[in-house]
Amino acid sequence: MKPHVICHMMASLDGRIITQRWGPRPNTKAYETTAARFTSQAWLCGRVTFEKDFTDGLQPDLQPGATVPDRHDFIADKAATSFAIAIDAHGKLGWESGHIDDDHIISVVSEQVSDEYLAYLRRVGVSYIFGGAQELDFKLVLDKLSQQFPIETILLEGGGHVNGSLLRTGLVDEISLLQYPVVDGAAGSAAVFEQGDEPGPATQLRLKHVEQLPEGLVWLRYDVLVQE
Repeated sequence: MKPHVICHMMASLDGRIITQRWGPRPNTKAYETTAARFTSQAWLCGRVTFEKDFTDGLQPDLQPGATVPDRHDFIADKAATSFAIAIDAHGKLGWESGHIDDDHIISVVSEQVSDEYLAYLRRVGVSYIFGGAQELDFKLVLDKLSQQFPIETILLEGGGHVNGSLLRTGLVDEISLLQYPVVDGAAGSAAVFEQGDEPGPATQLRLKHVEQLPEGLVWLRYDVLVQE
């Protein structure tokens, strides 16, 4: 059984998520305080979000010729109870350790990644699971996360392409959206959900919670309706 997935994001009124355009010091603290109100064991982001906000573009330190005992899923910290999940199909992220604060890192890779990269993840203490031969199968990924780790609820936190992929495949259960009081207006700026040039059908939602927060923010929560 897959974990319960809540897409938790902050966006401008026109759905954009690049906060650098929202003024000199946009106050985004409410994003973390509202996230803390969910009972979740993991949060999940795409590679670009990790590079920008967490790893500062660190490159993996690969050792040529390094091998691994097998090419199966690997759990580095079997005692961990909270997790940061990185979608990194091609094995590009570098890590300084196997944890971000108290959250153990799980890298989701494809079977195309090299033995050298897998050996690197083992060396720095990062767990990894295979999510597909070439393209990631997010249903398989979520099933593995629930079976191999104590994860019942995941906060899906972008970027837009990862959010869009899970939404399109019917794997998002709730949407938690903080609307920031600004209109971005930038054509082509990343949005909460991105599905490319061939999007799936429009996703129907049911409003379940509205809350006005300080400094003009509005917190909206929706259930994602099952598509017929």
